[in-house]
Amino acid sequence: MDAHQQDTANPFGMDEDCENCPGLCGARTQVVHGYGDVGADFAFVGERPGPGADGTGVPFTGDAGGEAFLSVLRRLGLCASPADSEEPELHNAFLTYLTRCRHPERPPTDEEVATCEPYLNAEIRMINPEIIVPVGERALAEVSTEYTTTPADEFDLVSDAGEAIRGRGFELVPMIPPGEATDEQTQSFVESFSALMASDYRQTKGRRSR
Repeated sequence: MDAHQQDTANPFGMDEDCENCPGLCGARTQVVHGYGDVGADFAFVGERPGPGADGTGVPFTGDAGGEAFLSVLRRLGLCASPADSEEPELHNAFLTYLTRCRHPERPPTDEEVATCEPYLNAEIRMINPEIIVPVGERALAEVSTEYTTTPADEFDLVSDAGEAIRGRGFELVPMIPPGEATDEQTQSFVESFSALMASDYRQTKGRRSR
């Protein structure tokens, strides 16, 4: 699988007509694969498309939650587009999800997350980011299970948000979804992540080893 270096939307050419999860196929508007810079140091992983992304086909866009998220990326210098952009210009950031399809009435099942995992795993392997940012509780649980040796229930999204955690091959930096975070929580994350970006993070992976 090769990346289309000039493409930001689904740059790895993943199946846009995937029907592996029968319970999601009829409920979704479209499959939402990863989007962004294929050479990024930072990969942001959410649980599932929001209602906006289900319509635009681009992760973290098209609704209030997406605007809040892109506003944080703008403050970090990772997004050069307005927060309401449906095709944001990203620099050094890749956006994706645990599951690629949205059911409007429920979160994905464990089976659906497991079925979709090869898509996420392939993106992570191809991008090989320095930092994986799990956005939200579900993403933190799944990503920490895959990339650390610590039981997922030992992580806490609120207390661990913005903290660099050494994993197996990657650093993890949990993020409270900006649309759900308080102003203080968002400011704290921006300050912590800005400090990480200013550091030699390629040489100093893992302030805490787990």
